[in-house]
Amino acid sequence: MSFSENSDDGKELKKPFLNTGSWYKMGSRQSSIIASSSQKVMRDSSVSVIFCVLIVALGPIQFGFTCGYSSPTQESIISDLNLSLSEFSLFGSLSNVGAMVGAIASGQIAEYIGRKGSLMIAAIPNILGWLAISFAQDSSFLFMGRFLEGFGVGIISYVVPIYIAEISPQNMRGTLGSVNQLSITIGIMLAYLLGLFVNWRVLAVLGILPCTILIPGLFFIPESPRWLAKMGMTEEFESSLQVLRGFDIDISLEVNEIKRSVASTGKGVTVRFADLKMKRYWFPLMIGIGLLVLQQLSGTNGVLFYSSTIFANAGISSSNAATVGLGAIQVIATGITTWLVDKSGRRLLLIISSSVMTVSLLLVSIAFYLEGIVSEGSRLHSILGILSVVGLVAMVIGYSLGLGPIPWLMMSEILPVNIKGFAGSIATLTSWLTSWMITMTANLLLTWSSGGTFTIYTVVAAFTVVFAAMWVPETKGRTLEEIQFSFR
Repeated sequence: MSFSENSDDGKELKKPFLNTGSWYKMGSRQSSIIASSSQKVMRDSSVSVIFCVLIVALGPIQFGFTCGYSSPTQESIISDLNLSLSEFSLFGSLSNVGAMVGAIASGQIAEYIGRKGSLMIAAIPNILGWLAISFAQDSSFLFMGRFLEGFGVGIISYVVPIYIAEISPQNMRGTLGSVNQLSITIGIMLAYLLGLFVNWRVLAVLGILPCTILIPGLFFIPESPRWLAKMGMTEEFESSLQVLRGFDIDISLEVNEIKRSVASTGKGVTVRFADLKMKRYWFPLMIGIGLLVLQQLSGTNGVLFYSSTIFANAGISSSNAATVGLGAIQVIATGITTWLVDKSGRRLLLIISSSVMTVSLLLVSIAFYLEGIVSEGSRLHSILGILSVVGLVAMVIGYSLGLGPIPWLMMSEILPVNIKGFAGSIATLTSWLTSWMITMTANLLLTWSSGGTFTIYTVVAAFTVVFAAMWVPETKGRTLEEIQFSFR
């Protein structure tokens, strides 16, 4: 049976569903059936799915290592290659420029050659980039290597969360999707930690390892079943899903649901920019872009940029060791989120996360305002320095509890399958463009007014609470097809 639905352009479309009310009843029956067998699915499919996630998680580790590389190596690279501070700043920002280029290409690459093929392509420029940096004798090779790394990272940042969302059972999707951000924080911490013990050339060689393991690992994991279904590869799609769910699991219900979802789209379908005017497309894209932009505008990069000064004001002599400690706190907090996200839900964690960030950033901004009017060296000045550190740590914990991992997770969940490549590229490009703007302006803003800068970040965090409460849907416990159909 089918029912007629009016599309946004007024044409009548035939949808392979029952009537709307029946569909929701059917969705409820499906949810109850899936829920009743969720423990069995988790037990039988967890091994193969977790193995796939661990393989592709090497990509985000590479992502994090790239982000963290410039911090412990700044002084030695400037000294060894006779660079100016502006040249090193250009070196740091080129990864963002490369990521923007990679983001533009990521969606279309992922649609035409698949998720695994995209990760293979992303790994190659990363390896070449690290080699160029490790053997660099002047700024040209250094800049080229950084750009290549950024290009690979731009693809990884889109493809990995999409792949994880598309292979995960609905009751594990939040936990496994959060592994993406957890891996990024591990990569950052590893770069900080190893940078204490090895020089910048050896650290660049170590940066090759995640992608050199990723490439052969991709040959041992299946392609995304939803991508295979979209491309019309029915046999491969069912085989991939069976491997992921376990050979003794009946996958017919999930197979039928995925087939219905992609029935109106097929291989070679071209999505135009004008198609995004339909609410079922622009609304989830607005939520995805909004979360990714707010994630960057919350000022995390600016806070971490200023962390060494905050530690120094509090009387902490070894800022590098303190930064490693901050990275470890971020890993632990993100690990807690990975455990919580399928229990408490995405929306609640986002609200809690943004609320904690609002309070902690307000504390830091007040401390900076008061430091400007309190005599340096006084007891009150020292107390304000300690408050700054407390605010910084609380802000990092708050960020890791929701605003860090959940935007990428939700972007991979809410975008409809037939616009995922095109819309995903837009969302990823917007995220990297905002990240580049924050990185480039953080120093200028902090020079203008430390208290004023953190006040701006406080306002953004407060708006994020409102955004999450009013517009972000809860996706916990729902299949990707149910989530995407709800936007219609």
